[in-house]
Amino acid sequence: MRPSGLKIASVLLLGIFAISFGSILVRLALAASGDRSLAFSLVMSAGRMGLAALLLLPSWRRPLASRRGLPYAVAAGASLALHFALWITSLSYTSVAASTALVTTNPVWVTLFGWLFFREAPSGLTLLGIAVALFGGLLIGLGDAQGGNGGTNPLLGDLLALLGAVAASLYFLLGREAQRRGLSILEYVRIAYTTAALLLLPLPYLFGGGYGGYPLAVYGYILLMALLPQLVGHTSFNWATRHIPPVLVTLAILFEPVGASLLAFLLFGELPGVQVLLGALVLLLGVGIAVVGGRR
Repeated sequence: MRPSGLKIASVLLLGIFAISFGSILVRLALAASGDRSLAFSLVMSAGRMGLAALLLLPSWRRPLASRRGLPYAVAAGASLALHFALWITSLSYTSVAASTALVTTNPVWVTLFGWLFFREAPSGLTLLGIAVALFGGLLIGLGDAQGGNGGTNPLLGDLLALLGAVAASLYFLLGREAQRRGLSILEYVRIAYTTAALLLLPLPYLFGGGYGGYPLAVYGYILLMALLPQLVGHTSFNWATRHIPPVLVTLAILFEPVGASLLAFLLFGELPGVQVLLGALVLLLGVGIAVVGGRR
């Protein structure tokens, strides 16, 4: 039975609120550690997923209702691991607003992959909404860069964030297929999150890092990453992909740059300019157009 529109909208709003803290917590952990190396970025990625997987350990007492979705859940977990390795690293090089604007270009990739692999042709209005929303996201990123908050290597950071968006899009599509093939949301996330954690956990050691020796605050921020943006945010979006088209879920995620930019201003003084605010309004317009198009 399909949940009501109000319930779906409420879950999406909760997810947007939760993931808006993701980039903020990464920045706080970077500041607390004083370490912007690739190894530490991987420590944050692995720690976030490892703690999330640990918190889901009690759910493994129940056997899977169906194994048909298992390969899709494992592949989704691998995509999630790649997404976090790329995106969290991007925040060492570019601003919160630019990184979150680029990493939320998911609608383009979800639409493209859904069209190519699942023969899900989007409506004209959905395509128009995607174009408008992405233009808004681009204005946010460009406005932030012009405002002098571009980071130490904006080009590299922006590229990593964009590649992170591609990986995240595969994650959402594979997660939708895993649930369609019989996995419940709890079964799916425990497999996907555990797979991502197992793939990420050895990586810091390969790049000369490790998990010890950081200030206590760093571990607190990583725990909050696992609880808020991961378990609350990502799980909310994964649940929604089972009931509405994934492209609409990823369009909702486009609100993340707005929330993250506001938090970055309050906490780090990253002041959004007029162009950033204009981009936010354009983004909202695009989301509205796409939602209408998805109902036609």
